[in-house]
Order: sequence, then C-alpha cells, then structure tokens
Amino acid sequence: MDATLTRPVYVRWRTAIFAIFFSSGLSIATWASRVPDIRLALEIDKAQVGMLLLGAGIASIIGISSSPAVLARTGARLGMILSITTFATGVALIGIGANVFGSFQIVLLGLVLFGLGNGCVDVMMNVEATAIEQHSGKTILPLFHAFFSFGTVIGAGIGALAALWQISVFAHAVTVGILIFVIGAVSVANVPRRAETLDPVEGDTEKVHWRERMHVALSAWREPRTYALGVVMLGMSFAEGGANDWLALGVAEEHAGGTPALGAAALAVFSVAMTTVRIFGGPLVDRLGRVIVLRVLALTAAAGILLFILAPSIPMVFLGAALWGIGASLGFPLGMSAAADDPAKAAARVSAAATIGYISFLGGPPVLGFISEHIGLLNTLYILVVLAVASGLFSGAARPLREDEKTPTT
Repeated sequence: MDATLTRPVYVRWRTAIFAIFFSSGLSIATWASRVPDIRLALEIDKAQVGMLLLGAGIASIIGISSSPAVLARTGARLGMILSITTFATGVALIGIGANVFGSFQIVLLGLVLFGLGNGCVDVMMNVEATAIEQHSGKTILPLFHAFFSFGTVIGAGIGALAALWQISVFAHAVTVGILIFVIGAVSVANVPRRAETLDPVEGDTEKVHWRERMHVALSAWREPRTYALGVVMLGMSFAEGGANDWLALGVAEEHAGGTPALGAAALAVFSVAMTTVRIFGGPLVDRLGRVIVLRVLALTAAAGILLFILAPSIPMVFLGAALWGIGASLGFPLGMSAAADDPAKAAARVSAAATIGYISFLGGPPVLGFISEHIGLLNTLYILVVLAVASGLFSGAARPLREDEKTPTT
C-alpha cells in the first residue's frame, strides 16, 4: 500500500473521506429540518413523531453494532458504498412516504434504512479517516468531524430555505438522496484498496475466510485499552449528544429570562465553539500531546456544564454553552486517533471505539430525558459533569503506543 500511495492518490483519498463525512451530516440535517412538514403531511401527533425518532435511533445503533461484521464480510470500500446507498435510499423514501403516499409506515421504513446506513458508514468512514491521519503524521481527525458539522449546517440551511419556499419534502428529500448517492459513488471510487480494511487487494494469493476476518474485527473487545478509551469517548459523546438534545430546552424552560429563541442561540454558540476547535485544534494536539489536551478539555467541559447549570444570568449561560462546546470538541476524534495507533489492528480497534462512542451519543440523551422527568433537567445535567470528569481521569489511555507495543510487521 505504501508503495502505491502517491501524493495525488493520498489527496483524492482524503478528499473522498471528507466528502463522505459531509454527506452523512447532510443526510441527518435533511431529515431533521423537515420534521414539522413531515408531521403536517402525515397528520400525526408528537407521540408518533417520537416513534419515528425511536425507529431511526434503534436502526442507527443496529447499524453501528453490525458494522464490524459488514466490514469483515465486504471490506471498507464495498461496505461504504452499500451503506451510503442504504441511507441515501432512506432519505428519498422519507420524502416519498410523506408527500406521495402520505404513509407513516413508508416514512418509518425510510428512517430505518437511513439509520442503518448512517450507523454502519459512521464506523467505516472513521476507520478510513484514522488511516489517513496515520499516513499524514499529523492530527487531522478532528477536521473530518468538522466536515460532518459542515454537512449538518448546510443541510439545515437548505432545509430552512426549502420550508420557506414551500418546496415539498418529496422534491427536497429525493434530490438530496440522489446527491448523496452520487457523492458516495464518486468518493468511494477514490478510496484505495487496503488490506488493513479487508478490501480485496490485487496480488493476494490467499483469501482469508470471512469468519477469520470477523474474529480479527472483534479482537479489540478483548483488550482493556478499548474500554479505557471507551470511557473517554463515552463522557464526551454524552456531553455532545446531551447538548444537541437538551441544551436549548434547558435555556428556554429552566433559566429565568430564557426563551425558545435564546435556547436556539445558545445551541448555536455551543456548535460554533465545538466546530471551531475541531477545525483548528489539530496543531495544538501535535504540540502538547493527546493526553494533556484531553484532560484540559474534560475540565473545560465540566466547568462549562456546571456554569450552564448554575448561571445566574443569560450571558453566563451563553458562556457556559461556549465552554461546554469547547470541552466536548475533541474527545471523540482523539479517542479514535488513539485507537488507530497500531496500523495492523487499527480497523478492529477503531470499529470498537466508534461503536462505544456512537451508541453513547445516540442512547445517552434519551436516558437523560427519562431521568429529567424525575429530578428536573438542570439537575440531570450533573450526570454530564461526572462523565466529563471520568473522561479526563481515563485520558491516559490515549497515550500514543510505543513501537514495542505495536504489532510487528512482516
């Protein structure tokens, strides 16, 4: 692989994975931005909307959990194009179900495909991104996650304009679904075949049975470091997911003087702060090291959440939201970078780490919502403070592996 990885091939590979991260974010924002119109088109209540969200969430967790098996069976390139096709079809089917058939069941089927495909490709694109980072010799994984954020921002903007101009969900979703498929097909064509991600490589004389490849893919779950990194990523994934789902509501309903508009603005401050650090944080990590940066950011997240909970005024709430976003920014991507330190086992370890992180991201906020019904939303957020501190305490697991700790190459 190294012999054929010329500079143009590397640049095309990196650009392709940037595009796949972007398209994943675009798909999520496309659905989320049209929920009000979908609700009107189907004439459903909030409980039924909740069922749609639950269906997408469960499917996403299944997609994430099954990704190591898909990776072992197909390799990353084929696995990614199959996953992208699945969630692009799901996005289109959401629009068809909403406006053509007016069918709750078809929209739900679309969301299941959307969740399955997105969950599966999330792991595989991170496996590829960590490999790119290894080849570059620089910390660039946060930048890939920034491209995901760009996709959500642009997708939300397109969705807002589509709603404003009264463009049907059908036309909007089908167009975006086709666009995502085209982006995926072009991108995957520029991803090099690599034995490390179980792609068929020209010149291979012996094909390893998929059961053996599955055994390798699951090997990371037997390593203590996987679970230590999992704590790091779990804490930050809870912090990010909790903010996305509950920060705006916390401002609007729990703080004196808060309104829905101020809640949306506070969430925007959180998102901008987090995205900015993901864009510019790589060189800081290269200078100071992963462990120091993770510990400082964990303390920053804990301080920001505490300030958000206890803030006596709205300006202090916004400051808390900014610190919260800064602190939560790099835990997930740096955990992935650490999982990829040994190139020979990177695919298995990144798959395991991504599974822990994404399940926490998706499953954490509903758990917080259930608890908040009993003790109040702001009190529930103290759980995020504890998890952020735990993330910092376990950050030593992200220490780069020494050469003698890596798998010997032949």
